Amino acid sequence: MKTPDPWSRPSVRDLREVLESIERLDVTNLRTHERIELTVPAEITTSRGNTVPAMTREISRFGIGMLHRGSISLGEVTVKMASESREYCYRVAVEWCMPCENGMFISGGRFLSKPNSVSESDD
Repeated sequence: MKTPDPWSRPSVRDLREVLESIERLDVTNLRTHERIELTVPAEITTSRGNTVPAMTREISRFGIGMLHRGSISLGEVTVKMASESREYCYRVAVEWCMPCENGMFISGGRFLSKPNSVSESDD
C-alpha cells in the first residue's frame, strides 16, 4: 500500500474532517471581522523559499486561514491561489500554526499587502 506524501496538498476530505473536528469544540468566536469559508488550493512559500501545498479554509478582508501538512514557522510568507483565469499572490504574516487531525496543521495570518493578480492574458 502506497503511503501519502507527508508534504502533499491536503484533500477536500482532509479539510472537511478537520473543520468538523473544530466545529465540535465549544469555543466562543472572538473574531472581530467577518470571515467566509473558502476552500481552494494554495501554495505557501516560506521566507526560506520552501513551498508548502495547502488548502485555504477561510478568508476575510484582513487575513486568511489555511490547512497544510507540516508546521510552518511564524512570520512573513507568500500565499498563492489561482482561479481559472487569474493567480493571486498575497504577502501574509503567519501569526499562529497548530497541529490538528491526521497529522495536518491549521494556520492563520493577516495580509501584509493587497494581492497581486495576474491574468493569463498579461503573460
